[in-house]
Amino acid sequence: MKTLKLGTRGSALALKQAEMTEAALALAFPGLEVERVIIKTTGDRRTDVALNEVAKAEGIWDKGVFIKELEVALEAGEIDVAVHSLKDLPTVLEEPFQLRSVLKRAPVADAWIGKIPWSEVGKGSRVGTSSVRREKQVKFLKPGAKVVDLRGNVPTRIEKAAMDVDYDGIILAEAGLNRLGYPTEGMFEIERHPLFVECLAEKSFFPAAGQGAVGLEIRSGDEEVGVVIDALNHGDTWNQVFAEREFLRLLDAGCSTPIGVWSTLEGEHLEMGARVFPEGNGMPRKATASGVVPMEVAHQLFENLK
Repeated sequence: MKTLKLGTRGSALALKQAEMTEAALALAFPGLEVERVIIKTTGDRRTDVALNEVAKAEGIWDKGVFIKELEVALEAGEIDVAVHSLKDLPTVLEEPFQLRSVLKRAPVADAWIGKIPWSEVGKGSRVGTSSVRREKQVKFLKPGAKVVDLRGNVPTRIEKAAMDVDYDGIILAEAGLNRLGYPTEGMFEIERHPLFVECLAEKSFFPAAGQGAVGLEIRSGDEEVGVVIDALNHGDTWNQVFAEREFLRLLDAGCSTPIGVWSTLEGEHLEMGARVFPEGNGMPRKATASGVVPMEVAHQLFENLK
């Protein structure tokens, strides 16, 4: 292979993840030429409606509004690998595609960035997020808080947290802040507007399945590319996200379903926990499971919810 074409979205975070992938490829295959192809997705283009309404507004009935155009390019041979934030990737991929590898996972927590500390968020506080999972958990953990839709890339969202009166604060993934060089604890300023930042404990504010991981998708059966991408796979991360995604599959859930999942891996021992919210109002179901076989732990977690 002379050139590997790497497809990515054009946001600051997506480009950073593409850069991480390129660096890993350069270490594993010093002579390999890598071409970056930037693709604008439906989710990037449609910022005029809430994220969970984008598929409906576009007449797209799958859940992959941040991956559809990347997969079109992948199937057409315009790119060889699609780089994704794994939490954006649907639980079950269509037949032409395969999740082949994952990079080493970053911290998986959600982070609060606000004009006030997280401890002061309460009745009437305005919290910005485009995630149904985060919305449900904010309302569960902070009764009376108001959730306000929030769109845009990470720097844009942080600017809104600092300067837009519609938000007392916002919730983002710790991994994105980390990768883009923002602090994840304490305080910082945006144009002299001070902001509190705090990572929320994973077993209190449950992250998304696959959060913090970068997934590398290829065409099914493309073993020439597959052999290259296999060299980038991080085994421990793979075992964790495999179990998390299997749990979502068992629930027939996807990346926009209000489900939080955490997992820890010590040696071969995997522990998992989940919080699953019902449609509409109602208390969430919660369960834990542990073991040494990721598939079995995911299935036990599913059974423990019943």
